[in-house]
Amino acid sequence: MKRILLALLLMTATLAAGAADPVPSVAHVKLETTEGDIVLELDGRRAPLTVANFLKLVDSGYYDGTIFHRVVPDFVLQGGGYDRDFALRESGEAVPNESGNGLRNLRGTVSLARLSDPHTGVAQFFINLADNRTLDPQPDRWGYAVFGYVIEGIDIIDKIAAVRTGPGGQFPKDVPVIPVILTKATRIGN
Repeated sequence: MKRILLALLLMTATLAAGAADPVPSVAHVKLETTEGDIVLELDGRRAPLTVANFLKLVDSGYYDGTIFHRVVPDFVLQGGGYDRDFALRESGEAVPNESGNGLRNLRGTVSLARLSDPHTGVAQFFINLADNRTLDPQPDRWGYAVFGYVIEGIDIIDKIAAVRTGPGGQFPKDVPVIPVILTKATRIGN
């Protein structure tokens, strides 16, 4: 645990000391979906590693054409990893977990998805449809790192949450029957 914290501090210091692309304290990203547009505000001050990684993927076009492959009403919308044929996109290296940043998994926040290992988040993200405090860090376990907020398009996330779901690809449930596609992700106003 101490090594992980030290690594986080060193990476944050490197970013702050003038890395080639410093992380903005606030950034905005527009997600254009087949159901409408969602605008995110990213918190680069409290989640610098996660925001830097997310912006790198946005700028590269990685998210364009991906699907929301998991829609669970009153819980989360998850996307950013699969195309409409359920092929997993290659996305790079895992980001150290920044869940201890003081941000909570509340309705409308955006968090980095991961496997059970806390430091496996790479590109997939989820939008909280409810206050999901069980996803926050606890004294005995890591949480899911919140790195932004939906500032426009709450009605769109609710629209996506209401779509009919079932099995799809390798997933036994929670996949929209009619794909919800993230057609384009772009930085705006920065």
